[in-house]
Amino acid sequence: MEELLLAWYGRSARDLPWRRTTDPYAILVSEVMLQQTQVERVVPRYLDWLERWPTPTALAAAPAGDVIRAWQGLGYNRRALALHRAAVVVATEGWPDDLTRLPGVGPYTAAAIRNFGFGENVLPRDVNVDRVERRTGHSFTGSAAQALMDLGATVCLARIPRCEVCPLAAPCPSRGTRDEPARKQGPFEGSFRQRRSETLRLVATAAAPRAELDGEAVDALARDGLVAVAADGTVSLP
Repeated sequence: MEELLLAWYGRSARDLPWRRTTDPYAILVSEVMLQQTQVERVVPRYLDWLERWPTPTALAAAPAGDVIRAWQGLGYNRRALALHRAAVVVATEGWPDDLTRLPGVGPYTAAAIRNFGFGENVLPRDVNVDRVERRTGHSFTGSAAQALMDLGATVCLARIPRCEVCPLAAPCPSRGTRDEPARKQGPFEGSFRQRRSETLRLVATAAAPRAELDGEAVDALARDGLVAVAADGTVSLP
C-alpha cells in the first residue's frame, strides 16, 4: 500500500517551500507556523521570515517585540514567543537530543524535525496521518510522511472523502466512510480571542496607556509574555 501512495505522491505532491530544504531550523519555523493556520496563509510569511531571520542565531538575537510584530496575522501569538525561545536554546546550546525540550515543540513537531530535518525514519502523526492509517488499517513508515499529509489534506478528507480519486481506494476497507464532524471552536467574532488579538495589534503599532486599552485583554497578554506593562501604565511589546 505504501508503494501505491508514494507513486501517487510522485505525481501529485504539493509544491511547498519547506519541502525544498532539510534545514531543521526552517522545518521548525514551518511546523510552528502551520499549527492551526492554513497552508496558503503560511507560505508567504514563511518565506519572509526566513529572509529576515535565516538562522536560529539571527532569530535569537532579535528583540521579542520584533518577533511578535512580524507574527501578526498568523494567529495564536504565543507561538511566536515559543519559536523565539526555541531559537535562543538552539543558538546557545545546539539542537537537543530530545527536541521536546524546546519551547513550543511537542511530539508531533519533534518527529517532523527529526524526519524532514535530520532524515530519521520516524512518522510525524497529525490528524491527516492518523485518519489515513485508521481508515486503511495500514501502518506507514516515515518515508511516506509527506505523502500521507497530502493525501489526508486533499483526498482522504474527514467529512467528504474523495475516494474516487484516491490511490488507496481499491485495498481500503473504509472506502466511502465519513467521519463525524469534530467539535468546532467558538466563533472568533466577538470572542475574548478577538479582544486579545485587537489589543495586541494596537500595542504592536505603538505603545499605549493601559487606560486606553482593554484591561482584561492586557492582563491576559501580559501573563503570556506578549506585552509588558510599565510602572506608569504604558503597555508595549516586550
